[in-house]
Amino acid sequence: MATTAGLARTHPTRAGGTLTVAQGTALSVGAVLGTGVITLPALAAEVAGPASLVAWAALVPLSIPLASTFAALGARHPDGGGVSTYVRRAFGGRAAGAVGWCFYLAIPVGAPPASMMAGAYVADVVGGGRTTTVVVAGTLIVGTGAMNLAGLRLSGRVQLVLASVLAVLMTATMAVALPHASTASLTPFAPHGWGAVGTAAAVLVWGFAGWEAVASLAGDYRDPRRDVPRATGIAVAVVGVLYLGLAATSVLVLGPATGSSQAPLSDLMAISLGEQARVVTAVVAVLLTVGAMNAYYAGGSRLGAALARDGALPRWLAPGAETGQVPRRSTLLITTASLLALGAAVVLDLGLTPLMLLATGCFTVVYVLGTAAALRLLPRRTTAWWTAVVAFVSVVVLLVANGAHALWALGLVALSLGYQARSRR
Repeated sequence: MATTAGLARTHPTRAGGTLTVAQGTALSVGAVLGTGVITLPALAAEVAGPASLVAWAALVPLSIPLASTFAALGARHPDGGGVSTYVRRAFGGRAAGAVGWCFYLAIPVGAPPASMMAGAYVADVVGGGRTTTVVVAGTLIVGTGAMNLAGLRLSGRVQLVLASVLAVLMTATMAVALPHASTASLTPFAPHGWGAVGTAAAVLVWGFAGWEAVASLAGDYRDPRRDVPRATGIAVAVVGVLYLGLAATSVLVLGPATGSSQAPLSDLMAISLGEQARVVTAVVAVLLTVGAMNAYYAGGSRLGAALARDGALPRWLAPGAETGQVPRRSTLLITTASLLALGAAVVLDLGLTPLMLLATGCFTVVYVLGTAAALRLLPRRTTAWWTAVVAFVSVVVLLVANGAHALWALGLVALSLGYQARSRR
């Protein structure tokens, strides 16, 4: 789960910034490598067994046309508004408002599973099982909300450092664990049937959300037309290698235990480095989660205020929409809704997967609208346009694979359009 930027109405960003290809690559990798990677290999294996590797292998190639499409849009229309700008230009303000609703309301649904992932790593070290997991999750939600109410932000550099630490940890984990791999762990390969691969792919969208953020950075590059595609291409390769490598290592080393693991990175590290390695991975998991949640709360709360200012949400949420202000009402709404979602997950004894599917359904709808906008904005029958066609078809298939959980996201789109129509009347 990574940060999606620029979904509210913004002013165009002037091209000719200072961002280099190397810096842009690092930011893009940081945007995509999110909290999900600390638990996704286990969740996917729980859903589809070793066949989850097929879902991973499908998502990595899919990210190439998807990332390339947003890179092409960013290179041609460098604007801080990102996806919202493209959807607004292609389909008008109401569609852009629907994109905003999907992202804004995905945050309260996505915060509980993100924080519970970190909680599971803490529980793996100190014990306490689900109780510890839930307490840590609630603390992270409240703490992140309090930070944003106070106007505190983790700088982009800090978040980039956290993402870099995660990448190094993933690489080190694979290096020390692979000698313990066994191909016997691949049988039975599809214990839950091949249909489960589609569900696993829908869950894994969580780990690939973030390519749209590349488009929002386009105006900061020195030469957007040249540098955005280069940085995106390198980032796709780095992310693909890390994700596929970690997923394969988890399945080959942990075997059937992968699906039941609450802290797969810790389990892999402990195999070669001993139990003390669990403490390190738990600390990294918590810090990474704080960084990701802070970014989502900061961007999401301002998005909600901006949407209210523009009439896409109730006006009482609008205070704090302007630069330099703190959108406290929007932050309180996100924090309260996140706690309610966490409470519902506990009462209904839900696992991570259902909430993640609801959140990834929203992200997928954002991708569907963004790639659909590309089909209207990019020059027809060019390489970039055909790439956008592939990306659009792929994300529509992913939305279908999301199953009934996609109805939540589609319902938000319908509610947004209805609310905006009523508000304008």
